[in-house]
Amino acid sequence: MENFINNLPKLAKDKHNENKKFFAKLKSKPPKNLDYVMQELHDNEFNKTDCLECANCCKTTGPLFTDKDVERIAKHFKMKTQQFINQYLRLDEDNDYVLQTVPCTFLGADNYCAIYDVRPKACREYPHTDRKKFQQISNLTIKNVAICPAAYNIVEEMKKRIKV
Repeated sequence: MENFINNLPKLAKDKHNENKKFFAKLKSKPPKNLDYVMQELHDNEFNKTDCLECANCCKTTGPLFTDKDVERIAKHFKMKTQQFINQYLRLDEDNDYVLQTVPCTFLGADNYCAIYDVRPKACREYPHTDRKKFQQISNLTIKNVAICPAAYNIVEEMKKRIKV
């Protein structure tokens, strides 16, 4: 797994143009059963993928924190919302709350998340490969294949299954 993770940025770069073309076609004419196919591909991949072996998303990127996320996690820590923001978050160039540092502050050495039960929505939904109207997030998916081995595998399988 570690070897695959280390090679993922290069693999994704090599597939970038192919993926861009595929998603452009998919966006212009999505199959009627796309959500169903994506759910199946997602489920199949995550039946054999253990995120605890990887945690590359937590090690290399930070999620966006919604106001609800901030309130929920601050409450979990028994902190005031502003105190949580000051200690862990910053505003990015889009005025969104993100972690001050990466890897994620809440990621343990064993790849377990210290706030798993109250983690941000972006973490709960990552890598977004089972999202409805999947074709609408093609730019995000192209980024995620360079980070998440499961997303990479799902997109590769998707290209075999869906003819555009």
